[in-house]
Amino acid sequence: MTENQSHTLKIINLMKRFRLQILIVLVALVAIAILLISQTPNVLPGVESIIQPTSGGVYTEAVVGSLGRLNPVLDSGNPADQAVNRLLFSRLFNFDPQGIPRGDLVDSWGVSQDGTVYNFSIKPEAVWHDGVPVTSDDVLFTIGMLRDESIPLPEDVREFWNQIEIRPLDEKTLQFILPEPFAPFLDYLSFGVLPFHLLGNLGAEQLISDPFNINPVGSGPYKFDALQIENGEIVGVELSVFEDYFGEKPFIEEVIFKFFPDYSSAFTAYQNEDALGISEIPTALLHSALQENDLNVYTSRKPRLSLIFLNQDLPSLPFFEDPVVRRALLSGINRRSIIDRILGGQAIFADGPIFPENWAYYDGIEHIRYDQDASIALLKEAGYTIPAEGEGVRAKDGVKLAFELAYPNDSISQQIAESVQKDWQKIGVMLTLKPVTNEDLINKYLDPRTYQAALVEINLDGAADPDPYPFWHEAQIIGGQNYSGWDDRQASEFLEQARVLVDFDERLKRYRNFQVRFASEIPALPLFFPVYSYAVDNQVRGVSMGPIIEPSDRFNTIKSWYITAKSAVEVQETPEETAEIEGQ
Repeated sequence: MTENQSHTLKIINLMKRFRLQILIVLVALVAIAILLISQTPNVLPGVESIIQPTSGGVYTEAVVGSLGRLNPVLDSGNPADQAVNRLLFSRLFNFDPQGIPRGDLVDSWGVSQDGTVYNFSIKPEAVWHDGVPVTSDDVLFTIGMLRDESIPLPEDVREFWNQIEIRPLDEKTLQFILPEPFAPFLDYLSFGVLPFHLLGNLGAEQLISDPFNINPVGSGPYKFDALQIENGEIVGVELSVFEDYFGEKPFIEEVIFKFFPDYSSAFTAYQNEDALGISEIPTALLHSALQENDLNVYTSRKPRLSLIFLNQDLPSLPFFEDPVVRRALLSGINRRSIIDRILGGQAIFADGPIFPENWAYYDGIEHIRYDQDASIALLKEAGYTIPAEGEGVRAKDGVKLAFELAYPNDSISQQIAESVQKDWQKIGVMLTLKPVTNEDLINKYLDPRTYQAALVEINLDGAADPDPYPFWHEAQIIGGQNYSGWDDRQASEFLEQARVLVDFDERLKRYRNFQVRFASEIPALPLFFPVYSYAVDNQVRGVSMGPIIEPSDRFNTIKSWYITAKSAVEVQETPEETAEIEGQ
């Protein structure tokens, strides 16, 4: 071997050893990196990792329904429109999950001592998406539309606004004068406000067909960008964040609503990664939704109450006037079985007409639970026994505990009615079932008071104030909605006082007293509050949902939602360091 060959061989051996060392170092670095990644963010004492939401991202929601009009005065009865309008248009007031009013466009307000005069000021920084300031004229114009008979609204809303006098004090201040004190007044100020400078020259009939309804300008946190159209039909709406929004600006830059004809197709859109959210998860799809590892399901109590009205104004059925019998009937219903077996667990026990978690709800009332033995004992106490010969039906003075239950002719109501029928049969009460249409239930049974018992869902969508006056005050027995005919002076006094008092704490006391009286007398049989379920992919963080007043309330916290974020660290002072600093 020559000297040059020997030198070359040494170099080759050195290079092999060097490559081996490099490989060892690389393997060690990878191992260290893996170890660091697997550790919790709080590796060093006093150092905490923080996730900071950042602006960006696109949230796409699959909405069941179709687009009608992007106009808050014209979206009544269309949840798809209401969802989009909630982001486009501001309101005078919003309400928190407890039903307490919070100013949206309203910056501050005051009420006269007698509760008949309200002054409101509009936030000075509030502007429309085209940059024009929001003024008193916008509010006046919108209420003018609410008064017009051409606008499709509930008649009681129109009548209400026709009784209110409104005076603009300046460009940003208004005064409302009521004919008499009415504490739930702020509840009527949660309508979306329209721009007078763009629509002021239109009448109500013109507004209904104006191009504004598919190219709107609002003052909400998001502004309209474009419609998505396929085969000549609107299939989606694109919104983007409004940079000059007067409130806290959302993190998510764009929101896209895609419309689908049914819940199954909306759910499929999520599975196909065409959406990050689904506007509603019905009971039939709940199990499938819960099987999706990346899908978070949020559940909230709906503003609805299912109950059984008992007609207390029927001489042929005198037992409905006896609170002991009414208590026995309620105790004899296995509501837990109805909720779990028929509703898939998607409901909350109801003990009265005021919603749980509302500011006026009183949890200290008696909670009546299913107890057949207690029901039988109560019926015996009321004098109803099973004759030696007969059909196993209890009777007193020749009057049998037998009556008819009218109910809506849908599948769920049918199953609930049949469940109640079986439960009451076990305690000696005979129930005949009468399926009817929703329209007939109201027009042919409830309104004329021709029913005996009725399974009903009271729908209070959009009503934040807990005022139960319309259904339980004695003045509503004839011509009103006190369908049970509950004639109770004490309860009526509590309701009268609560709706005229300006002082919040005094209203609260009256409603608590009313609920205690209701639980004692049981004028109707409260069954349950149904719940609303909404689903969002876990890519979207910061989502939360409390009790809702309407489905669009799922966006109450959208300003806190985020898709993009950055990580930061925060140095925490140890107790020793803090003591040292304080001692300097």
